[in-house]
Amino acid sequence: MANLSGAERARYVQNMFSRIAGRYDLMNRLMTAGQDRSWRREVIQCLALPPQGGLLDLGAGTGDLAREALEHYPGCRPVAADFTLEMMLAGKQRPESARLRWLGADALRLPFPDETFDAAVSGFLFRNVSDIAQALAEQRRVLRPGGRIVILDTTRPPRNWMTPLINIHFHTVIPTLGRLITGEGEAYTYLPESTENFLHAEQLAERMLAAGFHQVGFRRRMLATIAIHWGTK
Repeated sequence: MANLSGAERARYVQNMFSRIAGRYDLMNRLMTAGQDRSWRREVIQCLALPPQGGLLDLGAGTGDLAREALEHYPGCRPVAADFTLEMMLAGKQRPESARLRWLGADALRLPFPDETFDAAVSGFLFRNVSDIAQALAEQRRVLRPGGRIVILDTTRPPRNWMTPLINIHFHTVIPTLGRLITGEGEAYTYLPESTENFLHAEQLAERMLAAGFHQVGFRRRMLATIAIHWGTK
């Protein structure tokens, strides 16, 4: 996977998520010991959406962030966009998804006019895109002035005394769970690999500033392996 780029990388990621779509949510709960739910609540709490505000959940997968937004902002208008059909189909089967608008979309070429949304969120999107700068530029383009971007993703943790335990979790526990729960050990070998090749939290913040976002900040979670970033157009 590390040697793939551009369209080849996109096809690999799309095919991988297609295979694991049916057990994706369950694996997230198990891998994070249920903490992913609190991270998603935290992401939505960062938004300060106006009444009936438009929200883009990009790389939405099964729509967890968009559904969380409806819990906090019942009047909002969420669009759940992803380029993997199977993930969205899995999400649409959940009864609480009835109010979501689902749309196939590529994060590098969003099918929306300029200044469409009041906020954009993503969960574990950026470590999968082939061009981070372009993905940031596209989200900034579709945000209205003053609109917020909030990013939930993995991040490379600093090396310390916890590093051996983190490595065991990433390279042994997660692939084993993946094989047992989904039958797709390769997909859950990809997770630690993509995390280790992704940016440090400080580096992603720098990319956001370079893309033109202001008031950029972040906080780390789960032994500094997860980060929540935010910024304003």
